[in-house]
Amino acid sequence: MTSGCPRTSTDSVSYPVEVDYAYDRVEPVMFATATATGAATFRGDGLDRWAPLLPPLAAPGLGEGGTPLIEVETGVFIKDESRNPTWSHKDRMNRSTVSAAVAAGAPGIVVASSGNHGASAAAYAARAGLRCVVVAGPELPPAVDSFLHAYEPVILPVPWEERGPLMRRIVDRTGLHPVSSLTTTHTGHAFGPEGYKTIAYEIHQDLGVPSAVFVPTSYGELLFGIWKGFTELRRLGLTDRLPRMYACQPTAAAPLAEAMRRGVAAAHVTVGQTEAYSIVSPVSGYRGVVTIQDSGGRVLELSDAQLLAAQQELARVGLWTELSSAAGLAGLRTADNLDAFDGPVVCISTSSGFKNRSVGTSPTQTIAPDWDNVCTRLRAAGIRD
Repeated sequence: MTSGCPRTSTDSVSYPVEVDYAYDRVEPVMFATATATGAATFRGDGLDRWAPLLPPLAAPGLGEGGTPLIEVETGVFIKDESRNPTWSHKDRMNRSTVSAAVAAGAPGIVVASSGNHGASAAAYAARAGLRCVVVAGPELPPAVDSFLHAYEPVILPVPWEERGPLMRRIVDRTGLHPVSSLTTTHTGHAFGPEGYKTIAYEIHQDLGVPSAVFVPTSYGELLFGIWKGFTELRRLGLTDRLPRMYACQPTAAAPLAEAMRRGVAAAHVTVGQTEAYSIVSPVSGYRGVVTIQDSGGRVLELSDAQLLAAQQELARVGLWTELSSAAGLAGLRTADNLDAFDGPVVCISTSSGFKNRSVGTSPTQTIAPDWDNVCTRLRAAGIRD
């Protein structure tokens, strides 16, 4: 599950292992929604709601999933994944991958991450009573550093190029179960996208099938997981349409865009400067290529200025997101003049603004409370007394 497909992988490209199901045994009630008479929608708790179409959920959950779909303007919806237990979409994945570790009888897990994945994996390991090792990068954002320490994992900050080799050695020497990729080009854990596909199930229940989904993208696991969820809905006869999928990457780190340009299964790039650290990767994976090709979508490359503008736009409607998480909306704004959509679109917002690098670095200064001073500030903001 973590070393790539043994039959198709080569020395230069690793292909992921795919998970399949007995779709003909799925009970229709699993996708029941509220009726015209007002009967209650059956949802259940967390990913357990979708257990028949997931790998065995051997690890206990934290109430992941069931996140809101918020219409921020006519026909534009934000799927707010910051409402998950550790404030990111990674909780859906880690409920599934930590379950694999529990089912395999592993003594714990190991993950290579300097952000959301590490914090989420540590939380789910703690919930399952497993040890956790986080192989991090050399500069952890302060908020993420504190977040990680709360779950008491072993944290190993090392140079970026050493993370993969060190993680593989830990797996080989300790028997810890890897919940992130071990391969040359990214494959990820086979169970990871299975947790992510529940996002598609929830969008379908709340909205139906949108014309397009814009996804902040690094390796492409989230992108593929959502796409797989929609293809399963069609396979089950619950829809006859599929959305176009848009991968939204920072220009400074867009290996999927490079793979599509070159027509290859995966690509390596040199990473430039960007504040969107959660979606930075020097390498892509085959799942992203499959998703873009099969859905008729595109890869959109975004500057930090475009990401910041989208982050500020989301804040103006009450959503505080991590800079990387604003890539979905930034992608929509970039594609707006190039693509015609025949229905609503959904932008995935992956994580809370608490994960931004800048959190806590600009404290607000105390002011003198005299009315003239207050009045000056109010008027500067356009508020008149």
